[in-house]
Amino acid sequence: MIVVDTNVIAYLWIPGEFTSQAEKAFKKDPDWVAPLLWRSEFRNVLAIYLQRKLMTIETALALVSETENYFRGKEYAVSSEQVLLLAQESSCSAYDCEFVTLAKDLDLRLLTTDKKILKTFPHIATAL
Repeated sequence: MIVVDTNVIAYLWIPGEFTSQAEKAFKKDPDWVAPLLWRSEFRNVLAIYLQRKLMTIETALALVSETENYFRGKEYAVSSEQVLLLAQESSCSAYDCEFVTLAKDLDLRLLTTDKKILKTFPHIATAL
């Protein structure tokens, strides 16, 4: 089991430059989990694709349905206190600290492409 950030989720479900790396990571460990925040962030990624006319609404709706189905039962609420403490200590965003908090809570690694998270939390974060 591994915590994945929203970029990694998007790389797996939306074909692009990093899809092959995300597919390799998924084959290595297909048990992905994320904080509930991933849903809003993923919707935002899809909204950007829609606004830039890079995908149709039908495709976006199919992708969000597929990913939400995959993550059903694999989503977690995290402690606001822990998120804010990490944000204060690290200068990372609260959004990023949600993923770090979940990894810490579950004693798992966090798979990410975020350079700031990788630098700030090298004992938790792993690069895609």
